[in-house]
Amino acid sequence: MNVSVPLLLGSFMLVLTGCAGSPHGNINKAWRAYDQGDCQQANYQLSQAERRSRSRAHLQPEISLLRGLCLERQALYVDAVQTYRWIIRQHPSSEYAWRAGARLETLRQLGHHDPDTPLPPEKR
Repeated sequence: MNVSVPLLLGSFMLVLTGCAGSPHGNINKAWRAYDQGDCQQANYQLSQAERRSRSRAHLQPEISLLRGLCLERQALYVDAVQTYRWIIRQHPSSEYAWRAGARLETLRQLGHHDPDTPLPPEKR
């Protein structure tokens, strides 16, 4: 098997380019931005990932969890709580539902969330 180096290099570059434009690439960039404290960039990357992943519903819980973490970091606790509740309702069997539940408990312990107080649109 004599495969030319340019063909192998071209194939490798094609794979790399394909990954950079994938929702996974955007999610990875969003996590990096979050780790660096840049929620604006993280939210941008999450929006890009959502646009690219409409047919991949299994990615939505991770996207939403990271969005909730950014909302917390920005002190938008009600929005974060609603995001976590949405994950738990829509994806109850995913690992992200478990993580969302843990975040809700942490917010409760910190005094940012009272599970007995209904929030909009659940408020009656």
